Amino acid sequence: MKIKIAPSILASDFAKFGETVELLERNGADYIHCDVMDGNFVPPITFGAQAVKAFRPHTSLPLDCHLMVTRPAARLEEFANARADIITVHVEADRENLIKNLEKIKALGVKASAVINPSTRAEELFPACEIADMVLLMSVVPGWGGQKFIPETLKKIEAVKNYCIRLGRDIDIEVDGGITEDNVKDVISAGANVIVAGSTVFRSPDMAATIARLRG
Repeated sequence: MKIKIAPSILASDFAKFGETVELLERNGADYIHCDVMDGNFVPPITFGAQAVKAFRPHTSLPLDCHLMVTRPAARLEEFANARADIITVHVEADRENLIKNLEKIKALGVKASAVINPSTRAEELFPACEIADMVLLMSVVPGWGGQKFIPETLKKIEAVKNYCIRLGRDIDIEVDGGITEDNVKDVISAGANVIVAGSTVFRSPDMAATIARLRG
């Protein structure tokens, strides 16, 4: 599958979001990764659907919205109305209604994705693999940028990829957290094809070259 780079604007200057999404598109990004945090599921608060709606006129790239919120079902429609292209919900936020939430996202005309934290077993993503357009594995504890990649994530990526192969489903596998030019090949080799990178992209003196190298 094509390798896609999804820079996380969590690592950018919050005062320049419009300029940032334009810059990312010019420099070869495939997605704009939007880390939505409510201050409950994770301690920080970032932004919500109104901000995502404001990003839309600045880019034609897919807006990849990762909802780190306690009640995802209550937020799905507003992000769909904000023209999010992908909405990702946490398994840990509402295990009982995970499939129902993914079905609702798809019914809203948006690509549906599920995500697990580093402490959650890969097997908890398996039900989502049967319906989702994408699944995401966190390779750091969610909430803050600039953390180091957790190596055990590689085995979990392999487990999810192998399960998707057994299902006969060729869905996107996204990985988020601590990905650098030094470890990205391992992440891709394990089975991921959507790479979230924040600090690595935004701290680079040559954003376009860094994005190209991450893609391989």
